[in-house]
Amino acid sequence: MAERYVLVRWPDGTAQRIYSPATIADEFFTAGQRMPVVDFVDRTRQALGIASDRVKEAYGYPCGRAARSLAFVEARAAVQPAGDVVVEAIEA
Repeated sequence: MAERYVLVRWPDGTAQRIYSPATIADEFFTAGQRMPVVDFVDRTRQALGIASDRVKEAYGYPCGRAARSLAFVEARAAVQPAGDVVVEAIEA
């Protein structure tokens, strides 16, 4: 599977690198995109859910790294639920 890293900047200026085990991230995020935290978390849940399901179809188990990435995103959003997240880049 082709993995992706989504590089984002949170409203407080903190940078985060989010792992996706599949290219589905390309369909949910684009460099320069700005969105409210709640929308970003929702898109991340969707994208990483689909990516993890693809891993499960291919290997028989879901992707633990995708689940960990989502947990980090949700934890960050819990402490700063307001403002916009900016997608700075998507790396292969």
